Amino acid sequence: MQKQILFTLLSVQLSLTALASDQPILVSAQWVKERLNDPALVVLQVNFLRLDYDKEHIPGARFLWAEWLTPNSPDGNYNVPDPKQATAILQKLGISKNSKIVLCHIRDHVTVTARIFLTLEQLGLRGQVSYLNGGLEAWKKEGYPVTKEEPVVKKGNFKAKPGDVIVDKNYVLQSLRSDTSVVVDARMKRFYDGDVTGNPRDGHIAGSLNIPFPDMVDSTNAFKPVTQLEANFIAVVPDKKKEIVLYCFIGQTACVDYIAGRLLGYRMKLYDASLQEWSRREELPMEKTKG
Repeated sequence: MQKQILFTLLSVQLSLTALASDQPILVSAQWVKERLNDPALVVLQVNFLRLDYDKEHIPGARFLWAEWLTPNSPDGNYNVPDPKQATAILQKLGISKNSKIVLCHIRDHVTVTARIFLTLEQLGLRGQVSYLNGGLEAWKKEGYPVTKEEPVVKKGNFKAKPGDVIVDKNYVLQSLRSDTSVVVDARMKRFYDGDVTGNPRDGHIAGSLNIPFPDMVDSTNAFKPVTQLEANFIAVVPDKKKEIVLYCFIGQTACVDYIAGRLLGYRMKLYDASLQEWSRREELPMEKTKG
């Protein structure tokens, strides 16, 4: 009986979350197929190399090289792009103010595509971005066609306006002392516990909790059912009123937790510099799990 009540409450909450958005956070291949003729729909296939896009993609999908929106610099990896540069890139991809964006990954490239999801929300597209669950493989599994043809794209009119999804080390320190926030390490438990990583210091941010990102996806590289995602989060952060501040190694894999948390209705942030920065600043507290 209690499980049934919990499931009902969960369903209601997820419905309310969906109503607050212009489109679902996770969508199926069928959902995309039914909307391919919608002129507002923009499917972006996220690839490390154009070769993969050239080989096959959903008809009408545009090629998005991840580093266009996650540039590296001497200060760190996977940075938020400059708003003007991001605007130029997104407009070239045909993204406008009313666009409905669907991100599609290939093979097991879940984490980088999740980072693009977060980045687009950070740039002002929250509520307009969906993630194709299972990516291109899920599309092909349904028997839907792929193509090598690159679409002709009309320039969009969207202008990037940075949001508040990305936070810095000072925000993390404040969150560690707050009763309304929790800091969550999205890495695998062995790294959270203290296995050697190559960083100056191993372990985790002192006081942080652990929700490993691999627990969010299944063997087909699709997000697990909502009930399983809910169980993973509730076991660590049972109070949904609390804000979750995520981190990982460089601000990439934590984005998988970000999508899962958004789907479940949590308030989510990302400490972008993550342990790449934190482990190098000796004044910032770290600890290892007690044996």
